[in-house]
Amino acid sequence: MTKPLRIAFMGSPDFSVPVLAALAEAGHEIACVYSQPPRPSGRGRKLRPTPVHAWADAEGIEVRTPKSLKPAEEKARFAALGLDAAVVVAYGLILPKDVLDAPRLGCMNMHASLLPRWRGAAPIQRAIMAGDEITGVQAMMMEEGLDTGPVLASEETRIFPFTTAGSLHDTLAGLAAELAPRALDGLAEGTLTPQSQAEDGVTYAAKITAADQRIDWSMPAHEVDCQIRGLAPFPGAWFHWSPKPEDEPVRVKALMSRLSDETHDAAPGTLLDDALLVACGDGGAVRLLKLQKPGARAMEAEDFLRGNRVAKGTAFT
Repeated sequence: MTKPLRIAFMGSPDFSVPVLAALAEAGHEIACVYSQPPRPSGRGRKLRPTPVHAWADAEGIEVRTPKSLKPAEEKARFAALGLDAAVVVAYGLILPKDVLDAPRLGCMNMHASLLPRWRGAAPIQRAIMAGDEITGVQAMMMEEGLDTGPVLASEETRIFPFTTAGSLHDTLAGLAAELAPRALDGLAEGTLTPQSQAEDGVTYAAKITAADQRIDWSMPAHEVDCQIRGLAPFPGAWFHWSPKPEDEPVRVKALMSRLSDETHDAAPGTLLDDALLVACGDGGAVRLLKLQKPGARAMEAEDFLRGNRVAKGTAFT
């Protein structure tokens, strides 16, 4: 780094914190942190700040939590910071053009995919759910379109058969923390030139909804496996199971699985053995490795089976 920059950091969830910490460690002046407003949380519904807000508070950095950046007074407050740059990581608010244009070097976003694939809200989950084998993080200059800006720098990583959204989140957060200071320095020094995104291969990572969570055992086995891992540990893919034929079905979350080589001609959702090997719709199967019943802790398959009789031939729906 040739010269510390005066920057604003704009982010909210856990994913953003390592980047903020890395920029502070690199010696940049964090003039202000912007984050989502505190939300009610827990049984007492007490207001809880975002992880970024809490980290900045602990470091004595000013935090602003506007509900919108569109009002003229918010735009003026941002411009008055006299910034060299703003770094945005999963902030959660739209940045108006006046805000994007205010910093001398512009606004740089750290995005958790290899653009133009998976623009939007849930790139980590969607990459796994789609069966992608490679993903990464990119430093991108922001413009008014949704994740359409030119790319400064990238880091790639593999998505393995055992990768979950949780583990990939942590891997990409670490890569983003390594990449952000280098990309910011390259932008300031003119050693990195933003490159326009490809026009082909654009996909959108829509926000995860309830409709994404229920497992359809008639899907091909590899799609079921990707769905389970892509939604683990939160919000979790789920299925219905009746502990006894006369019981009302309970909703069970599947939090880890492994694609099986075994084939079958059973109905989708049927257990093919006594160890949670479940038939899927293409003659393939997945083995459930981690589950969670309502109101209970998540359990490895062997622990789940100690307290629940789930025999070969049982039907999950």
